Amino acid sequence: MASIQERLTELFEPVVESLGCELWGIEYMAQGRHRALLRIYIDKEEGIGVEDCERVSRQVSSVLDVEDPIQSEYTLEVSSPGMDRPLFKLKQFEANVGERVAVRLRLPFEGRRKFTGLLKGIENEEVVLEVDNEEYILPYELIDKANIVPQF
Repeated sequence: MASIQERLTELFEPVVESLGCELWGIEYMAQGRHRALLRIYIDKEEGIGVEDCERVSRQVSSVLDVEDPIQSEYTLEVSSPGMDRPLFKLKQFEANVGERVAVRLRLPFEGRRKFTGLLKGIENEEVVLEVDNEEYILPYELIDKANIVPQF
């Protein structure tokens, strides 16, 4: 059975792409029993503007009204991934090799759940991260949340 994120991705990806954007990722967070936050990240090569977010928000709202995949009340947010962009897909990790990333795991790995370090690469669907001169090979399926750590 598909997760709510997978179901929403299937519904929204064609809509977002038809508007000239890429569906970067979806966050769905229950906030109590009767409320949820649905955050949709979109991107495109020349950058995302407020107009892009408005167009995607209107179209996605229409899809949500018709398909009704979320049973509770929800708040819909559409935005660009920003400088501290979250990483949702393995190909996004591959595209950001060399960046500093913060990773939170679903379960502890070698006694810890949080890692921040240099993204060294991807090997056999595992994320290679260098933290304090030590290399960690993190199973992709254990990653709960990951994002770029902007360098200034």
